[in-house]
Amino acid sequence: MVRIFADSTCDLSQELVQRYDVRVIPLHIVLGQEEYRDGEDLSPDQIYSWSDRHQTTPKTSAVSLEDSMKAFRPVLDAGDEIIVFCISEQMSVTGNVFRMTAEEMGAADRVSVIDSQNLSTGIGLMVIEAAIRAQAGEPRAQIVSEIEAIRGRVRASFVVDTLTYLHRGGRCSSVAALAGSVLKLHPMIVVENGAMHADKKYRGKMSSVIMSYARDLEPALKTAVPDRVFITHSGCTQDVIDGVHAYLESLGRFREILVTRAGGVISSHCGPGTLGVLFIAGE
Repeated sequence: MVRIFADSTCDLSQELVQRYDVRVIPLHIVLGQEEYRDGEDLSPDQIYSWSDRHQTTPKTSAVSLEDSMKAFRPVLDAGDEIIVFCISEQMSVTGNVFRMTAEEMGAADRVSVIDSQNLSTGIGLMVIEAAIRAQAGEPRAQIVSEIEAIRGRVRASFVVDTLTYLHRGGRCSSVAALAGSVLKLHPMIVVENGAMHADKKYRGKMSSVIMSYARDLEPALKTAVPDRVFITHSGCTQDVIDGVHAYLESLGRFREILVTRAGGVISSHCGPGTLGVLFIAGE
């Protein structure tokens, strides 16, 4: 049996984790002198409060060798194989930790590490596809090959309400952050080839910006793989989420529209009010 693992940046809800039998291993978040496990020890809202109070962004660190060994051991002891997904290896060394874990446990030939080249539910989309195949009894090598074939078609983007958190984390210059604040700019951040870059910039109220962003994705959404689409946010109002959900429903394309809240690692870098629409593009 092939078991599917992912690090906590996949941002899958507990319901989806249970539905697809995915095992999640947390990255770590450091607030001052205290270290926490992402998704287990503190909430994104607690992170925002700490960050605003200290005028800095928390540090985040990779999955620990101890945590990954503890997670892998019962599965390997049961004779099963593992496919584990990590956040883009341009953003974290978590993938290397998973490889080291497999080697330390003498199981390198039974563990496949997939560099998602993505983040958040951009990873989650691939995790679910792998889990469906694992539940159908496909062999590990075949699942890995099929996931790697769709990896480049995963579309992950989001719009941010404030550039403050990206600036604090060193992902945005002070000049850009100040200009964005004064001009009320909300950039669209796109993940491509494992890295983030700014795309279109929107102006105005965030509720209007998010709907404009979603509508700009329409040509790609209309030809996307119809199984599912994610709305992933870092603390948006229900009205905003409902508006995007209704818009996606109106396209008549997707069998399932999934709403998830971004976890601590992703939220600590993008800040509150961020929202993304994530899907797999058609061939």
